Amino acid sequence: MKKGMAKFRAGNGFTLLEVLLAFVVFALSFATVMEILSGSIRNTVRAREYTEAALVAQSVMDQLGLELAVEQGANYLGESGDYQWELNIGLYEDDAENTQSVVLAELTGIELLQIDLVVSWGEPPRDKSNYFSTVRAMQVNRELAGG
Repeated sequence: MKKGMAKFRAGNGFTLLEVLLAFVVFALSFATVMEILSGSIRNTVRAREYTEAALVAQSVMDQLGLELAVEQGANYLGESGDYQWELNIGLYEDDAENTQSVVLAELTGIELLQIDLVVSWGEPPRDKSNYFSTVRAMQVNRELAGG
């Protein structure tokens, strides 16, 4: 009779070791899922910040020629919300291998200006910045070109 009871009791539930092992597996799985989610949230926040910086840059570039004069040597500083920006305008210089655009600009009376924009945000030591650059063509002598 004792032998039959031992079989009945052994198949009736989980041992403490099995429950602890199941809990450890669950805890490790949960920790892995939480790490993946926190990484995903960090990446989403980072993507939002860079997208907003690009929108600020587009807004500043759109102001060129309207609110900001496009002149060689001009420097502008500003801010938009949590983002600070610095715009520098200088004469465009081709690299040594490709001088065709500068030569063409000189022949046609066009001045090529390089526009560099740095948008920065955040507090040190976690501050970030993004660099944008473009080239704008301007007529050298507007009076002669018009008449």
